[in-house]
Amino acid sequence: QVQLVESGGGLVQSGGSLTLSCATSGFSFHAYVLRWFRQTPGKERNLVASIDTSERTTYADSAKGRFTISRDNAKSVVYLKMNNLKPEDTAVYYCNVPAGSSWIFPNDGWGQGTQVTVSS
Repeated sequence: QVQLVESGGGLVQSGGSLTLSCATSGFSFHAYVLRWFRQTPGKERNLVASIDTSERTTYADSAKGRFTISRDNAKSVVYLKMNNLKPEDTAVYYCNVPAGSSWIFPNDGWGQGTQVTVSS
């Protein structure tokens, strides 16, 4: 059974840091692109960062220079380290496996999300 379980969210002051984790199981983690999205109420889920199987990374403009995505293939965990957090980073953060990655993922694979709240 495929599982993606996010953790590490919380309340932090502006300028602070958090590291999110997404523990996965049920698929060959090392062979997949992993992504982090975020969503605020009433808005679409937006891509924050992605990491491919060669550990090449891409970031949304809002995340560049502040966030770092990484992966541990031995543990099947993807991380998102967030520094210099701003109130506008407040959102629910989701890890994701893209739809079509394999027969296991005909649709996007999502975790349940973890809430990040940044106070000013």
